[in-house]
Amino acid sequence: HLYWGHTPFLDARQISWRRIMDMNDRSLRQIVTGLGSAVNGFAREGNFDITAASEVMAVLCLATDLRDLQRRLGNIKVGLTPQKEFVLAKDVKAQGAMTALLKDAFSPNMVQTLEWNPAFVHGGPFGNIAHGCNSVVATKAALKLADYVVTEAGFGADLGAEKFFNIKCRRAGLKPDCAVVVATVKALKLHGGANPKELTTENLEALKRGLPNLVRHLDNVKKFGVPVVVAINEFTSDTKAELDLVREICVGRGVKMALATHWAKGGEGAVELAEMVVNTIEDEPTEFRPLYGDELPLAEKVRIVSQEIYGAEKADIPSPVLKQFEELEDKGYGRFPICMAKTQYSFSTDPDKKGAPTGFTVPIREVRLSLGAEFLVVLTGGIMTMPGLPRVPAAEDVGLDAKGDIVGLF
Repeated sequence: HLYWGHTPFLDARQISWRRIMDMNDRSLRQIVTGLGSAVNGFAREGNFDITAASEVMAVLCLATDLRDLQRRLGNIKVGLTPQKEFVLAKDVKAQGAMTALLKDAFSPNMVQTLEWNPAFVHGGPFGNIAHGCNSVVATKAALKLADYVVTEAGFGADLGAEKFFNIKCRRAGLKPDCAVVVATVKALKLHGGANPKELTTENLEALKRGLPNLVRHLDNVKKFGVPVVVAINEFTSDTKAELDLVREICVGRGVKMALATHWAKGGEGAVELAEMVVNTIEDEPTEFRPLYGDELPLAEKVRIVSQEIYGAEKADIPSPVLKQFEELEDKGYGRFPICMAKTQYSFSTDPDKKGAPTGFTVPIREVRLSLGAEFLVVLTGGIMTMPGLPRVPAAEDVGLDAKGDIVGLF
């Protein structure tokens, strides 16, 4: 389209579409393309995101049928004309081919668990840099096939659950009956300042200091009007005193707690949890509601999530972002929900702030319009949509044994 000068004319300096790759590579976050002779295209700056952060992934997971999929793909913003008008995927006649490529991928994948039960595995947006939920079509298909449907949202309730409620449920018309917050004693001790190398040792003081983290997650879920149950993944290192302390805190908040050992025993280890969820659904009717209304200003939506969910004192929204908010609202996009991109390691934007910090500020760095997905991605702190590998990548432990079998994956 650029090379042949087709209309609408796309300003090469104003292309907002980002390439994607399903592998961590920090060197691709900011690149220059089109170097060499003129036949290689125009030299310009570009970017790569990881696949899970791509708007196409979000569109795949939020579309309700193939027609809606094509509509959303066609509405993806590609860039701007020299006159600052939006150029969409449908303007460059890409929506048909994009839909054709995704036609089979759009059908939910039904798989069989180790205990021969059916499950849908479909869609993979990350909960920290995207909306963190599986596809709407998979969830709705499951609701037609089963009396109870369990769906997971990525990372903590400050990310996955908030986006599940405010984005997926809002757009798909879903009304969840119960939420399960999963926690471990070891993670709570880590949030309480315990030495990461000593998490298998009983430490009631660290656990006490870390429990406010769990309490905030529970309070956050309750703000959506949904009954909540706590599932503690019980490990052999957990002591009775530690488990009793967690249960005491849960009961004090009016929340039921179940011990879950499904990681070791399969379904048998989750019977107590399942029965507790069923009883909660029967005894506590849901009053689900999103945290904010569509009509609120975008800056106010950011403030609400920052203060009500993260526990921040305020959100620091710089003037360029506020101006973007105003422009988007003038174009009618102020009704969109927001998708906060934030570290999964803390309620704050600082991954080292454990527990339930207060008094901090959420720095807003950038906003990206996902017109096809129909939400706004708000980037906070130092979060990146193309991750980099850690100091010691997991790949270093992967290889083949003498029989040719792959080892080191788990």
